[in-house]
Amino acid sequence: MPKSKENQKSYWRKNLQTLAILLTIWFIVSFGCGILFVEELNQIRIGGYKLGFWFAQQGSIFMFILLIFAYVYRMNQLDKEFDVDEE
Repeated sequence: MPKSKENQKSYWRKNLQTLAILLTIWFIVSFGCGILFVEELNQIRIGGYKLGFWFAQQGSIFMFILLIFAYVYRMNQLDKEFDVDEE
């Protein structure tokens, strides 16, 4: 963990900010595209399936996996910034 109390608080604040942003993106994709905007998205077809259906069934899962990789990347950046990386 960062050495001073202020660095610890800053590190934790940036971590929570990153989580909030990523969870907001996931919510928009899963709830927004899969439920709220499904009728508009169903006008588009991919591989014979309506896009709204695809987002509800597959898209939110794929987005969650991409967000996991984004979180790992961002946390590695934060670890280096606050000199708590494993290297």
